[in-house]
Amino acid sequence: MSMGVALLISGCSMPVQSGSVNAEGEWEPDRSIEFIAPAAAGGGWDTTARMLAKTIDEEKIADHSFGVVNKPGGGGAVAWAYIHKRNDPHNIFIASPPLHFVALAGQSPYGYEDFTPIANLIADYGAFAVRADAKWDTLEELFADMREDPSQVTTIGVSSPGSMDHMQFVLFADAAGVDITKIRYVSDQEGGAMTSVLNGSVDVVSTGVSEAAEQARAGKMKILGITAPERLEGEFLSTLPTGKEQGIDAEFVVWRGIFGPPDMTNEQLAYYESIFKQASESESFAEVREAYGWDEMYMDSESFGAFLEEQAEDLEAVLDELGFRRD
Repeated sequence: MSMGVALLISGCSMPVQSGSVNAEGEWEPDRSIEFIAPAAAGGGWDTTARMLAKTIDEEKIADHSFGVVNKPGGGGAVAWAYIHKRNDPHNIFIASPPLHFVALAGQSPYGYEDFTPIANLIADYGAFAVRADAKWDTLEELFADMREDPSQVTTIGVSSPGSMDHMQFVLFADAAGVDITKIRYVSDQEGGAMTSVLNGSVDVVSTGVSEAAEQARAGKMKILGITAPERLEGEFLSTLPTGKEQGIDAEFVVWRGIFGPPDMTNEQLAYYESIFKQASESESFAEVREAYGWDEMYMDSESFGAFLEEQAEDLEAVLDELGFRRD
């Protein structure tokens, strides 16, 4: 990131005290809510935000509409800078672990601690898959070879080095005793990761469970392990082994939660917590979770903040070892 961009997005924010507090001490917005998806249309952030906005509207949970606005760029950094600068309680955003990764790698001046965690809604998980005729049948078999020579295996993912697909694989390899500084990882952000595994160009894809499951169901790939702490529900998903049951003491949750600007008041926070809790508990959003293979993982603001702090500490240690962290 150029110095000019860094200066542009790291400007000071000024709190916007809009909306009002009614006689019952509850904050009320004075206009519709701008719900930011920090990426282009499609993908996890955009889909989650739109499904939540649709649920809030259909269930009549809020008096004001939640309009989803896409602000792509910088792996999320452009949107985070926008939210931080406006510091308006009418602007909120959806996020997931890249909020950690981008900040820890020095690609954004803003991390989770620069915003107000409102609530986490769902959990998704990663998977490690190989071609159907690959010599490995388990994650432990793969890591056994990598303990001897990590460079003999090439892993691919959509994320850039130091971000989600890369780091979930590194966390499991580290727990399995692999020298993670010698892991060969290829980033393919053009959507060709699966094809590269299927044509034999690379050995392993680190991706989401739903993406890997689609190929595995078709008999083109086999999933060596998933990052969930226990097996998932579903006729096919329940057949997928976790890393933990293979003796690898690691897990990685792809959380998706809601954040607001810094300096939110208790009344503003309570307004959003109530809305997203109702959305999470609704039958409509339960159907959405089932359709997309997401697990329910609701956390209120306090629990979510503690969870984020713990995850950040774990990731910092691994990123330091890999040399990706920038202070």
